[in-house]
Amino acid sequence: MRKLIGWAAIAFLAYTVFMCVYLFYLSDTSIPAQLKGSSVDPATFMTPRELLLSEEFSQIKNLLFFIAIPYKWLILILILCFGFSRKFSTWAAAISSKSFIQTAIYVFWFSFLTFILFFPLDFLGYEVSKRYRITTQTFQDWMKDQMTTFWLNYGLMLVIVFVVYILIRKFEKRWWLYAWLLSIPFTIFLTFIRPVIIDPLYNDFYPLKNKELETKILALAKEANIPAEHVYEVNMSEKTNSLNAYVTGIGSNSRIVLWDTTLNKLKEDEILFIMGHEMGHYVMKHIYFGVGGYLLLSLIGLYITRHLVVWIFRRGKDTLRIKDFTDISSLPLLLLVFSILSFAASPLTNAVSRFQEHKADEYAIEMIGNKQAAVSSFQKLTKAGLSQVNPPKLVKIFRYSHPTILERIDFIEKYEDGG
Repeated sequence: MRKLIGWAAIAFLAYTVFMCVYLFYLSDTSIPAQLKGSSVDPATFMTPRELLLSEEFSQIKNLLFFIAIPYKWLILILILCFGFSRKFSTWAAAISSKSFIQTAIYVFWFSFLTFILFFPLDFLGYEVSKRYRITTQTFQDWMKDQMTTFWLNYGLMLVIVFVVYILIRKFEKRWWLYAWLLSIPFTIFLTFIRPVIIDPLYNDFYPLKNKELETKILALAKEANIPAEHVYEVNMSEKTNSLNAYVTGIGSNSRIVLWDTTLNKLKEDEILFIMGHEMGHYVMKHIYFGVGGYLLLSLIGLYITRHLVVWIFRRGKDTLRIKDFTDISSLPLLLLVFSILSFAASPLTNAVSRFQEHKADEYAIEMIGNKQAAVSSFQKLTKAGLSQVNPPKLVKIFRYSHPTILERIDFIEKYEDGG
């Protein structure tokens, strides 16, 4: 156990040092010489101070992103090796003989401990965003969102864990397949209810006040065959200075949503371009491809997880303090393996997402036909979020679900010349 904890801690520290050196000293975020002075060059639309702040903020946020993932793995290893998982399982069994009650007790203590251990990193991320004036949210409101997320995740996790361990106990070899089959309607259901049940837990949604703009957006939606009767705005200015808009949901629950920060900081033609982009996702059914891709990867991930967990359990059950693979105390091991596999798959999922975002940009250009509005909207998005125009390669591969701003503006500028 001591060896495992020691090597895990050493690996985490070595990785953290490497990422610090890479992000702050080795990565090149400069603009290619041939693009200097063009609309891609942030020096043409950002002040020297904004350039400095965007570089600092991006470096820190990227570092926090890359640290957070292995830190989560380290937490799961420590929960296993120090016997917390086994202790939670023992407490739950002593309180009730009913499986659901035991699961509810275990999941609560496990969720609470991971929340506490991860809180310093979450709080640091909040403080960094607050310092650079990206986040406008008060600490009290931020904590309210944190607690909402905690209880929402607890409820979802309780249902999932309860069902998965029933399957593990009844179908030791094929539980992963049955779990995946049940995840299909569950995933579709969550996608369907998110716009009307989950999202309003965090923000207030109301019909767009600018009726003239709403009429123009709905005209675009009609042209794109999107079944929307209203455009919604959301009061994100209470939380952030960043800009965003989206089309979410499926079927009758589809919603067109604009952040009020977007309404306040972008011109009408820029907003229409952004909406054209979001409508492109709907028209090209990217949400369905996204759900399908997630289900396919989760099938592969669950299959590999099952075999890896059994292999690890047979060789290290005493070190990891796991009673039995069918006991809920093995949950951190399941989550650890699945999380590592998800991270390993992120370059692929991000690449697919970047392709879809590129196609949505192309759709918006064809639909709106306003090249200058497209360029200026991306420039303003960059300024508002203090984003890097040309991020380091590892950041793009593992973090970027959208093309870089450099790629997006450069594509738009060349589009009339043949794309």
